[in-house]
Amino acid sequence: MVTGMTKYIILATALVSLSFSGCKKFLEKDPQGLLTQQVFPTTPSDALLATNACYEAVREWAYNSGGYPILDIMSDDARKGSNPGDQSNNVGAYDYFAINTTQDGLDRWWSALYVGVKYTNVVIEKVPAITMDNSLKNRYLAEARFHRGLIYFDFVRAWGGVPLVTTTTPAMKLTRSSADEVYSLIISDLQFAAENLPLRSEYQGADRGRATKGAAQSLLARIYLFRHDFVNAEKYAMEVINSMQYGLEPVFTNANGIAGQNGIESVYEIGAVQVEGTENGGNQYANTQGVRGNPNRGWGFNRPSIDLRNSFETGDPRYRGTVINLGDTIDNVVIVGDVGTPDVTKDAQGNIIEIECYNRKVWIPGSDVPTQWGHHRRLIRYADVLLMASEALNENNKPAEALTYLNMVRARARQGNNAILPDITVTGQAALRDIIFNERRHELAMEGWRFWDLVRTGRAAQVLGPLGFIPGKHELLPIPQSEVDISKGYLAQNPNY
Repeated sequence: MVTGMTKYIILATALVSLSFSGCKKFLEKDPQGLLTQQVFPTTPSDALLATNACYEAVREWAYNSGGYPILDIMSDDARKGSNPGDQSNNVGAYDYFAINTTQDGLDRWWSALYVGVKYTNVVIEKVPAITMDNSLKNRYLAEARFHRGLIYFDFVRAWGGVPLVTTTTPAMKLTRSSADEVYSLIISDLQFAAENLPLRSEYQGADRGRATKGAAQSLLARIYLFRHDFVNAEKYAMEVINSMQYGLEPVFTNANGIAGQNGIESVYEIGAVQVEGTENGGNQYANTQGVRGNPNRGWGFNRPSIDLRNSFETGDPRYRGTVINLGDTIDNVVIVGDVGTPDVTKDAQGNIIEIECYNRKVWIPGSDVPTQWGHHRRLIRYADVLLMASEALNENNKPAEALTYLNMVRARARQGNNAILPDITVTGQAALRDIIFNERRHELAMEGWRFWDLVRTGRAAQVLGPLGFIPGKHELLPIPQSEVDISKGYLAQNPNY
């Protein structure tokens, strides 16, 4: 979202938070002007503020898997990063699946997601009673339900069935719903959103960056891929493609970079401004992964792995668009790196197992920490939609159409150099399935999708087994032990934890 909207989101968050913080008073009547849950939201302007708070929920640091990019670290695409001793027991545990029920970050993630659910439920429950323009009211409700679906999709992938909270006054004791019940709510929310949200082109000015019809349809396509419902995955991906609302950035780095913010490839992104502090409009997602040392852009977590580095096809520009190496010059800034981090790490046999490098996709021009907070995290890119369509079409025995969208992604990646990344012509379903899968790895590397792709396609045990992945256990994360304890037995732990 643009800067102008961000300041309203900050105010909205404060107002919604206050509306849940009331306590009993000695006075029978609340002091005049006191903001309480009973008086917010009650006006059209309140409705806007409450809706804006839904966007703030996904900009919180802990929304990003507890703050750290553990989903990349759990895949074969990345290592913990930073210097060797930094968070070695906490974040490092995700590198080798040494994860337990009290693992750092899981409680923050769980809590941040439920705070987001709370914000969306304020809108969904309270806004219908407000006297206001019905079209705008439905849009606000659709924005809230889009975000609730987005958040519960994080929940169900990470933990499976979780307690469903669909009201601002939930019961004190909630048991886990089934994964199917969670998916049912997600799909219902997103279908409502797809029916009531505007097209991307219908938003103007400060409203650019809000959830759109295309964002809801894209998320539905993603969900149906996870459900192995390729008919519906194709349907929704093709609706996005046929809407003619999106395209590919000509230069790959702009797909995640500052030049592509709210651009043609961005289906849904999290807006931010270049200042430290979430409360000030910044987003710490990129700061957590930013170059460590010189220049000082952040903490340096989430380092591209040797396996990922070696997996790119010869000459693929996406390698340089994904990996920052020491000695690179980006936006006239020379990457020196961290003196406390070995440039190269070897095992006992002398094999290189790690190289100091960084995630290029979170780079934003600058040489200090505050500017790094201005990165707009892309949650849905059009390239991903094209690859989802390609995957679904191949599974639906439409290889020629699948190749069309796969090769669109490859054509952008080669950026006019016809000597690299030739079009794919394979039409056999099994072979094409593997090619599309690998294309997803290189197009979407370091964006948090690889682990989920390995799990949903049944490849996790083979690929991640050497890193400690145990089938029947690590497809899901453990429920935070603090939540199990608070529930006094109402929350059952996931298997094998």
